[in-house]
Parts: sequence; structure tokens; C-alpha cells
Amino acid sequence: MAINGAKVPMKKEFEENLSWLKRELGIGESFDVISREFVFAGKRAAIVFIDGFAKDDIMLLIMRTLAGIDRHNLAGDDPEVIKRLFAKDIPYIEVDILSDLHQVVDAVLAGPLALMVEDEAMAIIIDAREYPARNPEEPDLERVVRGSRDGFVETIVFNTALIRRRVRDPKLRMEMLQAGQRSKTDICISYINDIANPEMVKMVKERIKAITMDGLPMAEKSVEELIQPGSIWNPFPRVRYTERPDVAAVHLFEGHILLLVDTSPSVMILPATFFHHVQHAEEFRQNPAVGAFLRMVRFAGILVSVLILPLWFLFSIEPALLPSQLKYIGPERIGNVPLLWQFLIAEGGITLMRMAAIHTPSALTTALGLIAAVLIGDMAVNIGLFAPEVVLYVAIATVGTFATPSYELGMANNMVRIFLLLSVAAAQLPGFLIGIFLLMVYLGKTKSFGVPYLWPLIPLNLPALITIIVRPPVPIQKTRPSILKPLDPDRQPLEAE
Repeated sequence: MAINGAKVPMKKEFEENLSWLKRELGIGESFDVISREFVFAGKRAAIVFIDGFAKDDIMLLIMRTLAGIDRHNLAGDDPEVIKRLFAKDIPYIEVDILSDLHQVVDAVLAGPLALMVEDEAMAIIIDAREYPARNPEEPDLERVVRGSRDGFVETIVFNTALIRRRVRDPKLRMEMLQAGQRSKTDICISYINDIANPEMVKMVKERIKAITMDGLPMAEKSVEELIQPGSIWNPFPRVRYTERPDVAAVHLFEGHILLLVDTSPSVMILPATFFHHVQHAEEFRQNPAVGAFLRMVRFAGILVSVLILPLWFLFSIEPALLPSQLKYIGPERIGNVPLLWQFLIAEGGITLMRMAAIHTPSALTTALGLIAAVLIGDMAVNIGLFAPEVVLYVAIATVGTFATPSYELGMANNMVRIFLLLSVAAAQLPGFLIGIFLLMVYLGKTKSFGVPYLWPLIPLNLPALITIIVRPPVPIQKTRPSILKPLDPDRQPLEAE
């Protein structure tokens, strides 16, 4: 079978080669795998391809060219027909020669055509494929008021072209690897050769090559779980996903590595710290003052989304902690359900609503919002299931979650919020403080491909931390993050500060 990696050299017996390919590819069993046999210049030949991948106009041009070849010219000074066709007679740019039948099978399943000729132990691979693809559109999760409206799509070649358009650097590398013994999924590792740390590039390549699964059904997410070091149960995202080519290009210039997986519009950026997930392209599409304001408001919203429910819960069960001026914060009536259960039910309800919104047709999402806000929320307060303040603060926390640029970080923050609620319920103020301490220790020990997750806060790098807190003007954004150990002009890794 083709999955075992053993080589099967092609022979000069045309029928034997073609029979092997037909058996391996299931020609005659699968309707979309086609073998077109014909004769040109007195020699038998066959083109093997996948229906739906091959361009009809290119195939027609090749067939016409082959039909016009005179048998005397073909048998002239060069007896090697394949090399003559490859060098002179095939009117196409992307062609290659293979002599291993397993490699021919892999090439055909990826989309190119395989041309075999009688009495030749080689095949010409013609990359005349055309994948079904949608047009580049602005991604829903990373919209901006002003800026480019193109985004990555499910076709890897389109995505590499979008990056090349923005990074016209001859040192930009796009190396293609494959993973999945049966799926043979294309994975492109992209980096700038004289910026990215070569040790990190080598490590990522080795981890991709070490993947031994049959397939990667969830594309980039499967790759992330297979190559990332550390516990896979850590809820905090240690790679950043983006569907914007401009965001991907910026990270290349900083020394990051990109992973593009075929069939996925999301590009992985690694390594990624906590603070990579709280920045948004909109901050850089406005002038520095407005961008800094947007960033600080966003940071405040993310912080509030994590802390507001545990803090209000703490003040509700220990009113003595509140100053007299803030006594109005406490609940006037708790309701018929204990506060902790109110919070847990509300958190579950919000998550359920978010899941329902994903599966609801666009035309009905407004109606779903009205049902959630008016019917469920209002009626839950009226019947005494929830205290009014619970609905208010859960809504504020949800808005802060939606303001988090990274969907993955927003979900992790939801889990942290529930953890802190349980800590407060277990031990009140000491529980809250212990929960915060354990969270900081956990984040401090987390790493993304060797990079501390809380850098530049832990370890402290004050200049870099300032550029994180305040959106820096473009003229001072020339320093690359030292924690990535980018190469200096002499191609030596710079030590992290």
C-alpha cells in the first residue's frame, strides 16, 4: 500500500505500470479517478488524474501538442522520450519527472496529472490542478474599520501568494512538508531566513515530520496539538491564529514562524505569548493616540471580564469588604437560588447561547438575541431565578469576552472566571487571593515553544512591556522581540534581555 513508504520503481513495461496505478488508485471503482489512454507518435501513453482537479483547457492543449508530434522527430537523436517531452514538447511550466510509483500516486491524489509513455520507466507530473476555492474575503473575527479586506482561504497556494504580496523579501522561505500517513496534508512553514531563529525553525520542522497519525481532520488545530510542547490540557492558546495576511506579514518581520495548513483559512503564528492574543489590527489602523486608547479600553474590558463576577460574588458574601460609598453594589435581593449556582447557570446559559448563535442561520440571529435578552433574562429575574445584578454583571463579563481579539483566549478566560468563582465560594477572600496566585504561577510556568508565556511581564522587560501596554508609533517599532532570539546582521542569535 502507498502508506508504508516503500519505494516501487517504475518499469519499462507500460501495462504493468498502468495496472499498478489502477489498482492502487481504485480506477474503475472510484468514478472521479480517471485514466485517459491514447497513442501519439506511435507510442502508447496514458494520463492519470482526478476529475475536478485538472484544468480542462490545459489538458486539451497538452493532448493537441502530443498529437502533433511526428514519430520520426520523437525517435531522433534522443532515445529517452520522457526527457525529450519534459525538455521540449510539453507546453507547460510546472512539470516534474518521477520514477517511483508511490510518488506518482501521491502526486495524482494531490491534484497534478501523471503522463506515462510506453517503454519508459519515468512519468511526467504536470501540475495543472485547480482546487475549488472561494474568493479572499475579510475574516469575520478580525474585522477593521479601515484596512485591507482580503483574507486567507482554504487553498494553501492562494495563502502563500497573499503573504508574498506583502513580503517581497528574497529571504522569505516557504517550505512544503506533508503530514498524515493517509491524508498527506500539505503544511507550509514560512519564515524569513535571516531573521527567524534557525533552532526554532529546525525544532518545528522536526515536530511536523514526527507526526505519525493517519490524517489531520481538523487541519491546523490537529497540527497544533501534535507539535506544541507541554500539556495539551492547558486551556490558554500557545499559538496565535489569524486569517489576515497583513497580521501574518507583521509577525514574519518580527521573527515569528508561520504554519499554513491546506484546507484551512487560519494561519498559525508561533511562538505566541499571552499579550499576542490581546492585540488587534484595528489599533494599528488608527493614529497612535487613538490606537493607544483602543488598546487600553480593550485591556480593561478583558480584565473586567475575568474579575468582575468573582469580585462581586466576594463582596456579596463578605459585605464588610466594601467601603460605605460602594454599599449599593451589593444585591438587594438574592433570589430563590444560591448566588454561586446563579453564576454557574448564567455562565452555562451564555455559552449555550454562543453555541446556538454559531449554528443559527444569519437571518435568525437577531431573533435569537431577543429571545436570550428579553424572554430568558427578563423572565429569569421576574420569577426569582436570578438576582438582577447577576444578569448585569454576567452581561458585562460577556461583553469583555467578546472584546477579546482571540476567540481561544476568550474561552480560556471563561474557564478562569469559573475557577475564581469556585475559589471564592470555597474560602472567600483567601480563596480569591489564592486563586489569583495559582493562576499567575500557572501562566508564569507556561511556555510557547520555549518562550515564556507572560513575557515581557515575566521575565520583566520594561521597554517591551511599555510597547505592549501603549500602542507604539510606527517609527519606533523597529526593534524585534528579543525573546524570539532573532538573528543579528552576522546571523547570530541575539540574546533575550
